[in-house]
Amino acid sequence: MAALSGPFAYLFGGDKPWLVESWVASDDRVRGGKSQSHLDYKPCSKDTVRFHGELDITALGGAGFASQRSPDPQCWDLSGYEGLRLAIEAGDGKKYALVVKDEILPKRVDGREQSTVSWEYDFAGSAGELDIRWLDLKPTYRGRPRPDAKPLDLASIKRISIMMRSFFGEQGGPFELELRHIAAAAFQEHSQANVVS
Repeated sequence: MAALSGPFAYLFGGDKPWLVESWVASDDRVRGGKSQSHLDYKPCSKDTVRFHGELDITALGGAGFASQRSPDPQCWDLSGYEGLRLAIEAGDGKKYALVVKDEILPKRVDGREQSTVSWEYDFAGSAGELDIRWLDLKPTYRGRPRPDAKPLDLASIKRISIMMRSFFGEQGGPFELELRHIAAAAFQEHSQANVVS
């Protein structure tokens, strides 16, 4: 388990390299969709990464998602922090989601992952630093609200993902978001300009 301390701890970016080659695409192709995502370094720099791709909403009747997730296995103890800080270098203004998981089950016999509760936060893809408090993460299961979910286990965070999805036909097409870092943080007063209600 990764033991972290102090008011601010990089998880990806800063003094913790992104290692983009280890991140894993998790797109709607597993359900017959055609969306595709990529995570790579910004040209001439490994300080900033690009989450980009194409969100197709035709194959699944208005639905669609494209995401990149942190490599397994991970186990962060973030119980000493108030939430996550996401530093966005630049974006297209579309709506994205940050996804956190505290449970990863063994894969099914067909190689696909078993579904577990995800804790999600929607935000606008615009430049700035965004503070996301644990209480702002909403539990979902297969994309639907799960209000009866057990509390997020902050002492055992297993995965972090960045997602682009259609929000049931609300958006589609090409997308691009440049990220400097994702960090665990104990917040002081900070801007929330990127919040999407």
